Amino acid sequence: MEEKVQGKQKNELVEWIKAIAFALLVAFVIKQFLFTPVLVKGASMMPTLEDHDRVIINRIGPKFKSIDRFDVVVVENVLLNKNEEENIIKRIIGLPGDKIEYKDDQLYINGEKFSEPYLEQEKKELKDTGLLTYDFTIDQLLGETTVPEGHYFVLGDNRRVSNDSRNPVVGFIPKEKIMGTTSIVCWPLKHIDLNFN
Repeated sequence: MEEKVQGKQKNELVEWIKAIAFALLVAFVIKQFLFTPVLVKGASMMPTLEDHDRVIINRIGPKFKSIDRFDVVVVENVLLNKNEEENIIKRIIGLPGDKIEYKDDQLYINGEKFSEPYLEQEKKELKDTGLLTYDFTIDQLLGETTVPEGHYFVLGDNRRVSNDSRNPVVGFIPKEKIMGTTSIVCWPLKHIDLNFN
């Protein structure tokens, strides 16, 4: 009788170990290939995202649908200066083939004026009379008249401090460097937002 109880306990323990191992495997697959939490570092996406916010990136979405203008993306291993690479979070402004220009704090894409509602509050709160986004064309910055095929032009929402595609060291972002899109802040609780785009 005691042997049956011990055998049953062993079987139960084995089943629990299998269940835990399976759960860990599923969690690993989800994290690596579907949805990954990422820590925001710095102020380059304020006020949309704040330093130390945690966001969830959708890794699978960009594999099945196009990356759209104004999507917020996580880009892996971007060279920010001559000897340092890190992941960055920025907003897609220019798609392949786009001609990008800012004039008087206004975005023009292929000669057409585009509004950026996510910047309106920041523009109102400027404490000086300067511009949030200084005037430029991508030709002036990067020597190309349009965004190259297979690449994107990205900017941070906090335009005055963001290290982004305007910096020739960062430049245009190749599609294969985009880890995924994000629109969910999951931490801290006071910043939770399920669709900040």
